[in-house]
Amino acid sequence: MRKRWLRLVAALMLPAMFAVAAFPAPAAERKKHAGKHHAKQPAKKKVKTAAAGAAAAGATAAAATARPAAPQGPSAQQLGESGLWKAYAAGDASSRVCYIVAKPEKSEPAGTGRKPPMAMITHRPGENVANVVSFVEGYPLKDGSEVALLVGANKFELFTKDDSAWARTSDLDKSIVSALAKGKRAVVKGQPQKGPATTDVYALDGFPKALALIDKACGVKR
Repeated sequence: MRKRWLRLVAALMLPAMFAVAAFPAPAAERKKHAGKHHAKQPAKKKVKTAAAGAAAAGATAAAATARPAAPQGPSAQQLGESGLWKAYAAGDASSRVCYIVAKPEKSEPAGTGRKPPMAMITHRPGENVANVVSFVEGYPLKDGSEVALLVGANKFELFTKDDSAWARTSDLDKSIVSALAKGKRAVVKGQPQKGPATTDVYALDGFPKALALIDKACGVKR
């Protein structure tokens, strides 16, 4: 589990840093999100303990990697834009990372003072990582809560840590990406530690084209 977690830390580090350029927010916040993607979880009851332990390992690795690399990291190249979705790629063949990122078209309730929410799909072929789904909610999520993702008739439950949410397994990542590519809108519902639940709506009309750009750039076949 630890090895898988550290590989995912590397897979998410660069796109989380480069997303700052697409959607300005404090760099420290984006680096924090990068080290907390899922390890494979066999059962929900074990998720809290596993996620907490893995997050500690991920945060340690992220801190060690991000501090020297941040000012020297390769520039992300924008591959294109479709609808609300922007596609980027960075790195050479061995460290290639490709990702798409979007902000919601609508968020409720308004005036909560939350940081900008964000959706991201990431490929890192050199680490055998693809289709990593993550959502940044922009506020501390309630401990032990799940974020609900609704795409058409499909509902997915994502585990949470701090202000972000991920799928529990790589198979679930693939299922979510497939649903997003076929859907019209994605609705993301989260529960903060304090205050009312939030709902973000992401338009998906540009998702397939943006996804195709990073698939091609990182050699991901469907």
